[in-house]
Amino acid sequence: MHAYRTHTCGELRAADTGKTVRLSGWIHRKRDHGGLVFVDLRDHYGLTQLVISPETPGFAVIERLRAESVIRVDGEVVARSADTVNPNLPTGEVEIRVREIGVLSEAAELPLPVFGEPDYPEEIRLKNRHLDLRRETLHRNIVLRSKVIQSIRNRMIGQGFLEFQTPILTASSPEGARDFLVPSRLHPSKFYALPQAPQQFKQLLMVSGFDRYFQIAPCFRDEDLRADRSLEFYQLDVEMSFVTQEDVFAAIEPVMHGVFEEFSQGKPVTPYPFPRVPFREAIAKYGTDKPDLRNPIEMQDVSEHFRGAGFGLFARILEDTKNAVWAIPAPGGGSRAFADRMNSWAQGEGQPGLGYIFWREGEEGGAGPIAKNIGPEKTDALRQQLGLKVGDAAFFVAGDPKVFHKFAGSARTKVGTELNLVDENRFEFVWIVDFPMFEWNEDEKRVDFSHNPFSMPQGELEALETKDPLDVLAYQYDIVCNGYELCSGAIRNHRPELMLKAFEIAGYGPEVVEEQFGGMLNAFRHGAPPHGGLAPGIDRIVMLLANETAIREVIAFPLNQQGQDLMMNAPSEVSDKQLKELHIRLAPPLKA
Repeated sequence: MHAYRTHTCGELRAADTGKTVRLSGWIHRKRDHGGLVFVDLRDHYGLTQLVISPETPGFAVIERLRAESVIRVDGEVVARSADTVNPNLPTGEVEIRVREIGVLSEAAELPLPVFGEPDYPEEIRLKNRHLDLRRETLHRNIVLRSKVIQSIRNRMIGQGFLEFQTPILTASSPEGARDFLVPSRLHPSKFYALPQAPQQFKQLLMVSGFDRYFQIAPCFRDEDLRADRSLEFYQLDVEMSFVTQEDVFAAIEPVMHGVFEEFSQGKPVTPYPFPRVPFREAIAKYGTDKPDLRNPIEMQDVSEHFRGAGFGLFARILEDTKNAVWAIPAPGGGSRAFADRMNSWAQGEGQPGLGYIFWREGEEGGAGPIAKNIGPEKTDALRQQLGLKVGDAAFFVAGDPKVFHKFAGSARTKVGTELNLVDENRFEFVWIVDFPMFEWNEDEKRVDFSHNPFSMPQGELEALETKDPLDVLAYQYDIVCNGYELCSGAIRNHRPELMLKAFEIAGYGPEVVEEQFGGMLNAFRHGAPPHGGLAPGIDRIVMLLANETAIREVIAFPLNQQGQDLMMNAPSEVSDKQLKELHIRLAPPLKA
């Protein structure tokens, strides 16, 4: 017999009745029933119930052992009586009548219970992650992560992609988020950087003559943490040669759809081809470039109904040509109580309020201060434009859309959630396309890249030379699912003269581009194919499939919100000897 087990704790069934078996695992739960002790024994695969009688050798040991102690038992598989069968457990038709017990590891008092999974502070959970990972939900999430990655890998290979590894120690980049820097011992005063993404390397692979590349790539960005973003993360990094934007979409859509369909537990997934929504349309309809299309609400510009009309506040705002009034339809929200609740919510968000009209039975026009000011005719015209009826409402945001669109998007989300318009049991995908190539950097008073600096501008060199930079669009695209950005991508700018011009518009001279990106520029000068790609985030994909709202729930050993590893005490101080070897002298910030 094997030293530790003949079967796992999730394996035995009614057909195994009568067998002598050996199991090993953790004491998940213990119950004393009139002299008999029942133990739920747990391993990675599941639970099996043990029955231990007072005459069993080791009975006294079992009585004193704490939960999460590790034991080995020998015994006979017996069928449970009909009234004690557990239909919720795969092994619920049988139990083990224990004959012999061995203690493999005795647990001390637990700082964190495993059975029952009660809520515990994040600090305790992360400091004792080894216990947290034993809990059923988190354990299942980490298994799901492994299976999702395997499925992605199989689907990519099935489409003819080759998996390559790119460097972890590379050069610092002036664009994007802050780099994590690694000092070089062999080259004093110089630093490597951990990759924010394998961007340049995957493009160089295309220039090197490879055609379809992918990698489950680790990436590092020294930026502020959020529930859906960490300092280190993994992405499905993809690049393809001789492709248009539509070719990239056609390659990745079956992968994303297939993975979500495989692990969605029956939830519907958007069939491909996924919808395409231009960036500016997304902002105008949803207030964000990460719209949750499970929410059916679409905002509309209703400025013309208020221009010179009786509602003086909006009329004055519209005197400035850059301003507008947007409406947020609220089907089913036609009550003063709901309108007042939304107005209070807006004030809690730092806004002066949220204008509204609601339509109710037996009342000409609409109700509310705005309706009274503009009159029944315009109120009815508004209702018709928005496709609303009696029992519905509309909320209004006015001013410069560049300033208020984020709040308007939040209001749209709030209305959809409060009125139960959002279908939680589905996965809705959308491509956001036609991103602006450049944006105005208000802090530095200059034109800057708005997305990926290596993207191909639509219209290529002619557009860069003849158009207002803020009107130039790029072949850049994002995949969004249920309001989460899963990836960014682009068709790349593979022509050196185009790249130099694009960086010139953003304020970077040729000498800077040559210094920072000389390796890639030099490669492009030796013949580069048109190429493009994207990089869906693994952590966010698994987070959505696991129905979680924080990526820490799908990462085995995550950092906390302050970027600390509480188990390993990282980041930590290092010795003077290590600093001397790296030619580094510390200059800690002065204390106030």
